[in-house]
Amino acid sequence: MEFYFPTEFGEQLAFSAVAAAALIGVLVMFAPGLTLKFFGLQPREFRPEGYGAARSAGGLTVGFSATVLMLGPQTTLYLAFSAAMGLAAFGRILSIMSDRGNTIRNFLLLVVQIILAALPLLYVYGLV
Repeated sequence: MEFYFPTEFGEQLAFSAVAAAALIGVLVMFAPGLTLKFFGLQPREFRPEGYGAARSAGGLTVGFSATVLMLGPQTTLYLAFSAAMGLAAFGRILSIMSDRGNTIRNFLLLVVQIILAALPLLYVYGLV
């Protein structure tokens, strides 16, 4: 089985968005303390449950992204990835509106999530 790298520009954008999400997931999974501190969620006392939740979320992101990358050029997988990232961005919007989350960090992470959701979606619908 060979590793597939796309040749079309639109698919390369979608592929790079999925690969970036996989790298973010690896970072969250293997360095939960660093990522929780970056997100402003560093616990005051060591709680293994908090780190376990972060590692689990990172593992889910890595697993889903790796599945999309390994199964090759299937638009359905890119569409599913975009839907998942889009719903994650929607959850962040809900947090901004209802949890007093109007911070620069939240808006920057929202932009990242929207870009990660939009790039595969643009490829699926042939807009890039």
